Amino acid sequence: MGVLVGKKAPEFKASAVVDGNKFVEDFTLEQYKGKYVVMFFYPKDFTFVCPTELHAFQEKLAEFKSKNVEVVAVSTDTEQSHWGWLQMDKKDGGIKGVTYPIVADTNKTISKNYDVLTGDFFFDDDDYLQATGELIAYRGLFLIDREGVVRHQVVNDLPLGRNVDEVIRMVDALQFFEENGEVCPANWQKGSEGMKADHDGVADYLAKH
Repeated sequence: MGVLVGKKAPEFKASAVVDGNKFVEDFTLEQYKGKYVVMFFYPKDFTFVCPTELHAFQEKLAEFKSKNVEVVAVSTDTEQSHWGWLQMDKKDGGIKGVTYPIVADTNKTISKNYDVLTGDFFFDDDDYLQATGELIAYRGLFLIDREGVVRHQVVNDLPLGRNVDEVIRMVDALQFFEENGEVCPANWQKGSEGMKADHDGVADYLAKH
């Protein structure tokens, strides 16, 4: 599937932990219709780079919500593993204090459908299931608009943590375009000018800069 930008975000129904301690059996994105969603995948619970990312998104959660954005995390761990990690203090490597949903993609289908699953699986000549590499998620991130369409995606390799401020910048850029009908040039920041999507508009912008 590769690039999902411009396409409907793949639907799913899975178990999740919400509000830091509550189990939900049938979590879906459908509940966020009319809102924006930032959904990010991370490789594993109880690791090193992952908790820095989860805490970083929590620290910016109020800002996301002020922009009508819901944040959702996904990994291939079980919901019980998520719950256990959520009970551990930050100083011990845990993610206690994270309140946005953490989805359990235990059958790997969400990661596969969003094309962020590492490795591959197949049946050999003896009809035994085999896998190449560890079947966990890359650090994929998807910005989904109010109609459920993916408008931005980025996928990092396992060692490379993400910049949450850049995610917020992309939310601002999308909302600026929706509200003003102008496109966002390189290094655009909230409060900057946009460009009209025509030759005269581009020429005017370039003349000013």
